[in-house]
Amino acid sequence: MPQTLEDLATIDNKLSQRHIDLDPNGYFIIYLDREAGLICAKHFTNIINERGLAVDPETGKPIPVRGKVERTHTKVFSGRTAKELCVQIFEKNQLSIVSRLDHAAYLGREFVRAEIALVTDQEYVQD
Repeated sequence: MPQTLEDLATIDNKLSQRHIDLDPNGYFIIYLDREAGLICAKHFTNIINERGLAVDPETGKPIPVRGKVERTHTKVFSGRTAKELCVQIFEKNQLSIVSRLDHAAYLGREFVRAEIALVTDQEYVQD
């Protein structure tokens, strides 16, 4: 039976609420640079503490999920398409900054969402 867009959105929203283990090699903040026509991803390091929380390696304090956090990124990646960005991060980058397959899959999905938002001039908010 064909699924409606609402059905698909319900499935995705439910899956977005599941528990995921955080990548000990860090996380990315994804955003669009519309003026340059680029999808950008800032990489930040973290440490996963005994409670499974991402903490700032310098302060030992948990990194909040929401709100503005003043931290310095380790690297910025950018590309015109999701594929170009994935090639930069996963194939050309010498550092192993993604250690979990579920994290890599998540990044690929987010980069595609960001690309669609860039091309269609829609707002992009990272999931």
